[in-house]
Amino acid sequence: MPFQPIQSEKLSHAVVDQIENLILRGILRPGERLPAERELAERLGVSRPSLRDAIAQLQNDGLLSSKAGSGIFVADVLGSAFSPALIRLFERHDAAVTDYIAFRRDLECLAVERAAAMGSETDLQIVNAIFLKMEIAHEKRDAAIEAKLDAEFHMAIIEASHNVIMLHMMRSMFDLLQQGVFYNRQVIFKQRTTRGTLLDQHRAINDALQKRDPAAARMAVSDHLSFVENALYQGQKADRNEKISRLRLAHINES
Repeated sequence: MPFQPIQSEKLSHAVVDQIENLILRGILRPGERLPAERELAERLGVSRPSLRDAIAQLQNDGLLSSKAGSGIFVADVLGSAFSPALIRLFERHDAAVTDYIAFRRDLECLAVERAAAMGSETDLQIVNAIFLKMEIAHEKRDAAIEAKLDAEFHMAIIEASHNVIMLHMMRSMFDLLQQGVFYNRQVIFKQRTTRGTLLDQHRAINDALQKRDPAAARMAVSDHLSFVENALYQGQKADRNEKISRLRLAHINES
């Protein structure tokens, strides 16, 4: 008969499962430091040897990494989404910006529909809490904080969709965005004519989510990203025009 004796699960296996699930669900993020061994063992209710076995397995699997004198960290698994050569290629070509926004629009429209329909009340509270911070940052006119909260707002929607593949893919994309690979988000926030409009667009997204209206949420996200695409195009056009104007001015000054 194809039956085997049932063995109780090793504690280290249970620890591995729990930490893996936290990483999979995006709760533990790349670069995040785990608590010290004694504290983590107490939180998990396991012995330190069992914890060490679990940590060793997770390190072998490439999910955790150690830094001498600093501790154990969640590995930067996002960096493998794109090769360094491809990232450099993105940086050199404006077409990547257009395609990036189109990709975001397609996926985020799906994500916001899922979040509106299936997100928990806690998920929606998180999105709303970030938006309230965005309103405060808007009054302070701090472009850096606004840009940071903008990314957090969109990622909170992705997280609320509870699709782990989409979560890690979009987190990787936003990581590149924060590095300025596709465009510098702060440039958009510094444009006087767009700051208020962008806040209103995020308010529309948040309102639709809180009302659990998938169609309105999808439309709000689509309108927002189309606006961003056009703002970037206009910004690039203005930069090109400014370069030409400076050449004209230099020529006049030399003559």
